[in-house]
Amino acid sequence: MLFQWDMRQHPAEQAQSVDESIACYYASLSNDDCSPLGEPDEFADSLVRGAVAKIAEIDSTIARYAEHWRLERMPAVDRNILRLAAYEMKDCGTPPAVVIDEALELANRFSSPESHQFINGVLDAIRKQCKPEETSEAAG
Repeated sequence: MLFQWDMRQHPAEQAQSVDESIACYYASLSNDDCSPLGEPDEFADSLVRGAVAKIAEIDSTIARYAEHWRLERMPAVDRNILRLAAYEMKDCGTPPAVVIDEALELANRFSSPESHQFINGVLDAIRKQCKPEETSEAAG
């Protein structure tokens, strides 16, 4: 969903375009008779909406730790895996180890073999810069 939002890039209409991207994603899951396949995933929806709402802050954080890589030059899949993971790690209270593991699974499934190491390095640097109380709260 976030990937689709990123590809559509309507910064002035972020809220509307994120709604459209989420709706398009679920519409793509329908079968031949247009019946939806499953229920919307509220957790996934909230991650996408939260990441879009804080996109400037998230992108700034990623840019700080993605040495020698500008966000717009990163593969779109990697950029959006990093965005989701950074948002979840910093704003959702999910333990950083869990977030990083899930992000690496996404990278293994949807990106290139080289992406795994890059994403791991950036997210580990973000994890280290999180306030100690954020990390301990997430771990507990």
